[in-house]
Amino acid sequence: MTAILQLLQVVFAVGLVFLILMHSGKDAGLSGAFGVGSGTGPLGGGSLVERNLNRWTIAFAVLFVINTIVLIKVS
Repeated sequence: MTAILQLLQVVFAVGLVFLILMHSGKDAGLSGAFGVGSGTGPLGGGSLVERNLNRWTIAFAVLFVINTIVLIKVS
């Protein structure tokens, strides 16, 4: 059980780092190379891709935190 949770922790961590690097900053960051839009809309996100990227990043962050708490409780 612990080995599976540890493996999931690594997957969540790598995924979270990748998703954060995909976000555009002031200089369009790494996401500019992959065609993520940089325009802003009424809710702060530019395009549908940018909003979905935000949702995936939040989801991975929440899963990472939950998995961390479960790993601490199991140990």
